[in-house]
Amino acid sequence: MFPDNSLPDELVGYRGPAACQIAGITYRQLDYWARTKLVAPSIRTAHGSGSQRLYSFKDILVLKVVKRLLDTGVSLQNIRVAVDHLRVRGVRDLARVTLFSDGTTVYECTSPEEIVDLLQGGQGVFGIAVSGAMQEISGTIHEFPAERADGGVVETHEPDELTQRRNARRTG
Repeated sequence: MFPDNSLPDELVGYRGPAACQIAGITYRQLDYWARTKLVAPSIRTAHGSGSQRLYSFKDILVLKVVKRLLDTGVSLQNIRVAVDHLRVRGVRDLARVTLFSDGTTVYECTSPEEIVDLLQGGQGVFGIAVSGAMQEISGTIHEFPAERADGGVVETHEPDELTQRRNARRTG
């Protein structure tokens, strides 16, 4: 589904402000979710004043899903249950998951035959295609500075034609 070079490797991370912009959340939300371990940065956590958290692609994907669930009225307590379930999956596994919610319960659908109630309960549902959020992040994440936790150099990729057109349209 995604070319191998479109997903950063596990040592490439994004600082808090970039993670916020990519996921569409406020820095206050990011900080609260990190402190309460809802979505903690998996590459590097903050250790004291002046240190920077580094969020992986998967972390930012989960931040985006949390934001969408909050926007639809799911409680933070129920989102925690869903995030715990998602956390054990790899990025490529997440691309095959669609989450459904009625604002109370969160369901996971991995195939037309299987819908799992992550919280137990339920009514009518709507869907959040994790692969859709993943594609959104993949399209914009390369516009932000990244750094490797091991101090190595992050490979930069030439923007594709669509990205170049979007950037030209934005700048005018």
